[in-house]
Amino acid sequence: MGIVSTTPMLKRAKANKHGVVAFNVHSFDSIFWVLEAAADLRSPVILQTTVGTVKALGAKNIVEVARVASEHFQVPTGLHLDHCTDYQVIKEAIRAGYSSVMIDASMYPFEENVARTNEVMALAQSLEVNVEAELGKVGGVEEDIVVAEEDAKKAVPEECKRFVELTGVPTLAPAIGTAHGIYKGKPNIDFKRIARIAELVDVPLVLHGGSAVPDEDIRRCVSLGMAKVNVSTELKNAYSAAIREHFASHPNSLDPRAYLQKAREAAIEMAKAKIRLVGSENTVVPAFA
Repeated sequence: MGIVSTTPMLKRAKANKHGVVAFNVHSFDSIFWVLEAAADLRSPVILQTTVGTVKALGAKNIVEVARVASEHFQVPTGLHLDHCTDYQVIKEAIRAGYSSVMIDASMYPFEENVARTNEVMALAQSLEVNVEAELGKVGGVEEDIVVAEEDAKKAVPEECKRFVELTGVPTLAPAIGTAHGIYKGKPNIDFKRIARIAELVDVPLVLHGGSAVPDEDIRRCVSLGMAKVNVSTELKNAYSAAIREHFASHPNSLDPRAYLQKAREAAIEMAKAKIRLVGSENTVVPAFA
């Protein structure tokens, strides 16, 4: 099946009122774990990598492993570069075969965010590569991008409308009260803001900071137009905890096949729970089959 563009995938999800989970993968193993979960549930899925993961594993290597895995599991698979501020890294990812990229220029004034997004759009659009941009500032830590709680800023609905008009960006990540990482308390999600943005903007919206958000809040976000739901910390914590538990219980069991099997099981369980949560189970359409 190979890697597919996330643009039609997310448009279909938005139209059918379900979400698609974008899982951050940090190793080649985790690519297979996520796709195995998606295949078991007949769900489209997006593999997502940070700039740090690209630098660690190599864009071409990630693309090749993702392509082989997606063909093996026969599941619609998007491959997305998350939160990138560097045009050269975005260009490298697109040339390697990524089907989606995020230009994060949310730290700049509105006009510069538009200009930087349009620069990426000019590169990606003719290749049918999806582009994601952010308005407002999502709090928390995402690799080397740190936004303190007091600096987090929610997106202005009218600016979202103008931004999409000026850039033609096919997916938009508006800051609506979530944060990257695991929350210390319940996130203060602005559902009215999501609804207003969805009224003004006719593109799929992206929920950043989806880890550990209460299930009922995720469902509500999806129902309001959040078609892409990002999950990173919860997934890596699940399989890392499984490895830690393995060594706590079996300190002399050093066979990678043993502890990685525990990690695989934990990752698949977590991934399946998130896929079911956003309602994408059994949504693989005949065109993808």
